[in-house]
Amino acid sequence: MVAQPSRQYVTVEEWRKLESRSHDIKHEYIDGQIYAMAGGSRAHSFVAVNMVTLLNAKFGAGPCIAYNSDAAVRLSPARYTYPDVTITCDECDQATPDEREIQAPRVIVEVLSGSTEAYDRGEKFSFYRACPTIQEYVIVTTRYQLVEVYRRTPDGWKEFQVYGPGDEIELKSVNVRIPLAMLYRRTTVPQTLDAPDGEV
Repeated sequence: MVAQPSRQYVTVEEWRKLESRSHDIKHEYIDGQIYAMAGGSRAHSFVAVNMVTLLNAKFGAGPCIAYNSDAAVRLSPARYTYPDVTITCDECDQATPDEREIQAPRVIVEVLSGSTEAYDRGEKFSFYRACPTIQEYVIVTTRYQLVEVYRRTPDGWKEFQVYGPGDEIELKSVNVRIPLAMLYRRTTVPQTLDAPDGEV
């Protein structure tokens, strides 16, 4: 995202009809408003592709599967988004020709861009936290190589880990580890940000 919402209330069924006819632009649906999604950079696209590829290679024959941003995710009856990567392990979400929505997301991955970072870290994260099936939220930076993982615990979203160059990203809810270097392979995303003059 983020574009301005339509100011007219739209039902979920109207949104679904719009999505079935819209081949160039996807729209997220939040509480009766639709939001047109903007495209991302080549690095954004390639990192997301790497994540889906690496995850599905780890999952093998299942039951978990990783989807890209073509699949909408149902967060609640009034909220549907298109995360960059969604992991589900629910039998109802296996790949079928006609279904367009993921019903039971377990892990959400958002690859940040300058226009979406505040939203992905703020309001959108609050939508993900409110979805009872989501166990981990992963934020991937493309200004430099950094991944943040937020985890749901019995006491709420109390666990947080940061991964940098040389680390393996751990997704506990699906029992998977991914080398961070593989996520950024074949990109020019720098390992670190250069410190400003006078800082270490």
